[in-house]
Parts: sequence; structure tokens; C-alpha cells
Amino acid sequence: MTQATLNLRIDAELKAAFLEAAKAMDRNGSQLIRDFMRETVQRQHDEWFRQQVQAGIEQADRGDVFSTEFVEAAAAEWRKQATKKLG
Repeated sequence: MTQATLNLRIDAELKAAFLEAAKAMDRNGSQLIRDFMRETVQRQHDEWFRQQVQAGIEQADRGDVFSTEFVEAAAAEWRKQATKKLG
């Protein structure tokens, strides 16, 4: 994994309190910040995923879906093409 550096300005009192809290957790500040960043990215992904699922539910509720016949025809065509490639 490629490493990068992130520089930021924070209040000196906040930094001292944060480092003290990290030490009490037997961690260092960098570890906690990396954990926070990972959790933030995961929360963002989870939120995006929930939105996508909700959009799909709403689409299905509106009846805006493929018919069984369409799906079966598309699958049959896919199987036909796959068989040609294999055989």
C-alpha cells in the first residue's frame, strides 16, 4: 500500500487532549486518526448502499421492473451466446 502524509492545523489544547486520550486507550494519535478515517469511509459506503437499496425498493413499488418474460428471454439469449463461445 502506498503511504501518504496528511497535514492539518488543530488547536494545541485539542491536540494535547486527543493525544492524552489516545495514550489512555493504549493507542497513538495516528492509529486513532486512521481508524476514524476507515470508519468514515465505511459509513459513507454504507449510506450510499442503503440509498441504492431504498431506490430499488421504490422503483419496484412503482412497478418499474423488468417482466419475467423479458428476464427469461435475456437469460436464454445469454445462455445461447455462452454456449456458442464454449463450443
